[in-house]
Amino acid sequence: MAHLVETMAYAGATPWHGLGNQLTQKQPIEVWQREAGMDWQIQESLVHFKSDAVGHLGAIHSFPEQKVLFRSDTKAPLSVVSQRYHTVQPREVLEFYRDLTEVSGYELETAGVLKGGRKFWALARTGQGAALKGNDQVNGYLLLATSCDGTLATTATPTTVRVVCNNTLSISLNGATHAIKVAHRTRFDPQTVKKQLGIAVSQWDEFMYRMRTLAERKVQSKEALGFFMNVLCDTNAHAPIPEVVPNKRAMEKVQSLYEGKGRGADLASARGTAWGLLNAMTEYVDHERRARSSEYRMDSAWFGQGAVIKQKALDAALQLVA
Repeated sequence: MAHLVETMAYAGATPWHGLGNQLTQKQPIEVWQREAGMDWQIQESLVHFKSDAVGHLGAIHSFPEQKVLFRSDTKAPLSVVSQRYHTVQPREVLEFYRDLTEVSGYELETAGVLKGGRKFWALARTGQGAALKGNDQVNGYLLLATSCDGTLATTATPTTVRVVCNNTLSISLNGATHAIKVAHRTRFDPQTVKKQLGIAVSQWDEFMYRMRTLAERKVQSKEALGFFMNVLCDTNAHAPIPEVVPNKRAMEKVQSLYEGKGRGADLASARGTAWGLLNAMTEYVDHERRARSSEYRMDSAWFGQGAVIKQKALDAALQLVA
């Protein structure tokens, strides 16, 4: 089976997805570009097609409304898009962080390419951090990701990582993430996005305040079961528990993570609390959920169904302290 991950690099400790080439700290953008497999460009060409044979080759025609995107290094095709589609180059994703790392104290931690070049990203630690009940450390990050096949707008997402278990969670309150999205029909302007992120990143203190309230909220066993049923099985949290539980394997796994098998589950902040419920779900999505490979699980946890599940878990946990 071909790997979903084309290339990846990381600095410091092994990242939560356990993938990539290790770099020493504070490497320049140019080194990241090479080691993360982002030292190529997206090129484009008109779409051509061959009609019924005229002579032995057939007639070649162009289709000017669309263009083919392909890699400059391997010439491998990436996608067919409209002429209005604005590409973001792999180098631009890393360059976004240049002033942030050189001036603002950010540190790049992972970067890489997925799906043969159709999707790529970089993740940097912001320098923000907070501890729940003394020793449950949560650090702030900024994820910038994009695609060249229409599956993902260029998206800057403030994100947290819980250190004890490497669980990831987008900063989100009131049902809305603070991500900044730039559709490919408009041109990506890094400075505009950074100005908008100034508002989003300022939500850190409010977000961590809410996480602290989750760590203080004690949960009864029946509430815990209702929470997991709500998130995984679309069952109303206050409805009677059915005799036959849908998604039984997932239910059993998250319950075992919550009840002590999860990393950090025995910390005072998590044991028997709403914060523990949330982290059982995020650990399940990031590390335990069935996937074809670690690469597929990572793609889902950040950009796909896994991210949707984590958002639903966060919303459900916040309902417990509303």
